[in-house]
Amino acid sequence: MSTYVFKAIDLAGVKAKGEVEADSKQAVSDQLKSRGLVVLDIADKHSSREINLTFFESVNASELAVFARQLATMISSGMSILRALYVLEEQTESKMLKETIVAVRKDVEAGLSLSDAMARHPKVFSTLFVAMTQAGEAGGVLEGALLRVADQLEKDASLKRQIKSAMVYPVLVVVVAVGIMLALCAFLIPVFINVFKEFGGELPAITKVSVLASEIVTGYYWAMFLVTGAVVFTFIKWKKTTWGRKQWDHFRLHIPMKIGTIVQEVAVARWSRTLASLTSAGVPLLLALDITGRTGGNVAIEEAMAGVIDSVKRGGTIAAPLAQAPIFPTMVTHMVGVGEETGALDAMLDKVAEFYEDRVDASVKALTSIMEPIMIIVIGSLVGFIVVSMYLPLFEVYNHIES
Repeated sequence: MSTYVFKAIDLAGVKAKGEVEADSKQAVSDQLKSRGLVVLDIADKHSSREINLTFFESVNASELAVFARQLATMISSGMSILRALYVLEEQTESKMLKETIVAVRKDVEAGLSLSDAMARHPKVFSTLFVAMTQAGEAGGVLEGALLRVADQLEKDASLKRQIKSAMVYPVLVVVVAVGIMLALCAFLIPVFINVFKEFGGELPAITKVSVLASEIVTGYYWAMFLVTGAVVFTFIKWKKTTWGRKQWDHFRLHIPMKIGTIVQEVAVARWSRTLASLTSAGVPLLLALDITGRTGGNVAIEEAMAGVIDSVKRGGTIAAPLAQAPIFPTMVTHMVGVGEETGALDAMLDKVAEFYEDRVDASVKALTSIMEPIMIIVIGSLVGFIVVSMYLPLFEVYNHIES
């Protein structure tokens, strides 16, 4: 038996709380109902003392999409939510998702709705997932809402895979280049330094630069790791602050070489897809706009949504304030305006999302084709600099001997 902490109210509205020993949350719920109490919350008393060994674990979008699609399929076939959750917890391979499904199932057994039970696990179920589930429950179209969630998650996962796969080659080249430069500084340049000491004399300026780099790599390698770690740690902490996140998100939109354009296109595609999913699922417009702003992935989207929400509250349109936000291209604002006029906003937003997802694909390929020659030139220039700086003193000695 386990000890559970409960919160409840009686028929007169008086709040009650306490501890109960039972085999499960459902048993606690049954006990409280037999006493004429309405259950508000049931939690394991000792759950907060347990050591969390899954701190670094996460549930990826693909796993959540499969979960949502399977749950929708079972519900549409007439299976109850509880039975569907039992089936899913048995066949789910992800440890963290399995534990989460078990917790959700127990909360549903205790009387909570599916969306409320999911909301207790924000690390697994996003605000978007919970809101669409809640809208599906309220409208009696839960299976449809879950299918839309699955589609949204799959589109997001596809977009992320697309960008990551395009960045594999440039990252690999940079890693190899850094490795080569460190190897030259650690093993090749010290050999030349010993030769230069035998010759004596003043070294050329570019040779001094290479020698200094070699001395730092061989003599102060620990400082390099410390400085790199400190810079990375400081950057991560800074980016997590409200001011830092705002500055970083705006900076990303202005990075040259079309990187800023790709960031903008990804943000617009995600915004369009998310808002289309929420509105088509029946989520109230103001709530949908708020969720879209918080899940847009860029603070510029969030700022734009604040203006849109104010406009809608005053009886205005969505398109008008979007036109004032630099992150939204003119085409997007016009298509949203047409969608509002025709009453087909969700369909128009889907078209916007599809268009910009295709644009992201084309832009990433163009960026990769531009970066390849640039990286080759940069790497060649660095290696050439080291080679010339090492052989230049030898040439000077040779010329001195001839003269």
